[in-house]
Amino acid sequence: MKFQGTESYVATEDLTLAVNAAVTLERPLLVKGEPGTGKTELARQVADALGLRMLEWNVKSTTKAQQGLYEYDAVSRLRDSQLGEERVHDVRNYIRKGKLWQAFEAEEKVVLLIDEIDKADIEFPNDLLQELDKMEFHVYETGETVKARQRPIVIITSNNEKELPDAFLRRCFFHYIRFPDEATMRQIVEVHHPGIKQALLTTALTQFYEIREQAGLKKKPSTSEVLDWLKLLLAEDLTPEDLARDGANALPKLHGALLKNEQDVHLFERLAFMARRGR
Repeated sequence: MKFQGTESYVATEDLTLAVNAAVTLERPLLVKGEPGTGKTELARQVADALGLRMLEWNVKSTTKAQQGLYEYDAVSRLRDSQLGEERVHDVRNYIRKGKLWQAFEAEEKVVLLIDEIDKADIEFPNDLLQELDKMEFHVYETGETVKARQRPIVIITSNNEKELPDAFLRRCFFHYIRFPDEATMRQIVEVHHPGIKQALLTTALTQFYEIREQAGLKKKPSTSEVLDWLKLLLAEDLTPEDLARDGANALPKLHGALLKNEQDVHLFERLAFMARRGR
């Protein structure tokens, strides 16, 4: 069971090595990188390439680790008991299975994505240590122990918003997705916009990387954003000449696809103003 990338996802050699190493070691693959570098999409593509079903657990700031295992609805059971419902005698009727439980009970191997784990409370990763390590957990309400029938391929993403505990990191295989260089970015663009004119692509990517390297930029544009920008350029049928910038016009065409806050827009407006004063 080897991952080699797919037709719709350009996976670098070090990324494919990381995925396959995690699968071989049967450890969760922890993937970090800038937002928009394809961390979440990686899990979908791994599932697609290996022909496996994917379960996706989207973590939020209010998410608790217990929700990934199961939730016991005591309120509904109390209400049903007051109404004299027959189902109240079986506690299993009030247990909602979480994504880990669903992955553990699957007859076949699945891919389990735990997306943006760093959004949750700092204790969240620690609360999953035993479950991800031993691939089992206890259900106190029923007294049963749920064990994984097939060890799932676990892919965990993080945007590096907060540090993860050392004990959790020790149990993972780690990979950082570096931002694509221009050669890799050209391959990615070809997947999403096949046949794009090379002159336009060269001009657009030159501007894109210049913007990313601009000192003082609050949010660097990502891979997904340059793909959106190129889609707009193609829809407007713009030429390399249309993209030409000078000091008086520092903002790129259709800059709303690349610059996502007023601070960065003002930065380029100030650069244009300073360039005009310097003439």
